[in-house]
Amino acid sequence: MRNLNNVLSRRNCRLARKKWNLEPRHPLLATLKWLSEDFKLSVSAGDLILLQSNWYVTNAGLLRIARRNRCSGMRVQFIQELSDTAARRFAFQATVFRSKTCQGFVGYGDADPSNVSSLVRGAEMRVAETRAINRALRKAYGIGLCSVEEIGTFPNPVEKLPPQKANGNGNGSGPKIRDRLCQLIRQHKLDPELVKAYAVDFCGTKTLKEATREQVENFVQQLADWAEKDRNALLCQLNSYERPKQEVVA
Repeated sequence: MRNLNNVLSRRNCRLARKKWNLEPRHPLLATLKWLSEDFKLSVSAGDLILLQSNWYVTNAGLLRIARRNRCSGMRVQFIQELSDTAARRFAFQATVFRSKTCQGFVGYGDADPSNVSSLVRGAEMRVAETRAINRALRKAYGIGLCSVEEIGTFPNPVEKLPPQKANGNGNGSGPKIRDRLCQLIRQHKLDPELVKAYAVDFCGTKTLKEATREQVENFVQQLADWAEKDRNALLCQLNSYERPKQEVVA
């Protein structure tokens, strides 16, 4: 088992140095080694994210810890009295049961437009639920590392973009929006399905087809600027739309 932990630790450190340009003796690598050995978190699997010189565990990483430890299940409840749906303010309580005889570890999560990034406006309910689950899981398994989903805001280079003018001659010259989006996905190696889910949230529509040209143009510009200035934060944002392959259920 120790040999396996050492292999994971070396792999994580090697990938972290390459992904985040860390020096071989950087203090963050010592912390990463400890996280690898104690919690078996994997950088390649997306269990950990490095943001602003701090390690953050992800919801996917916490769920994998729960599964490895044979978590008995969890219960999530909407807290009506602390919520105001009209103001997009939501609160949840999550309880994690480590075993069938466990009384449960409770965590609370809340979200509203004031404590989430403008990039996830409209998804406050989902953010609040995830925060509650993450806090409960961290309590249950003694993880003092903050989860990235609990962060109030993400680096956001553009709060609101002015409408971009369409080509005046109407002949379609210049790169099309779809072509530019595909180019960004290839250039920055983004997941197309996660980008699509993010675009729908950004535009505030049920499907991307319902979005206006102006909304899509603003989204593409936002994606381009964020990918250029802080790709790691963008990847973290996109990963929040990914459903775990296997969920812990009661």
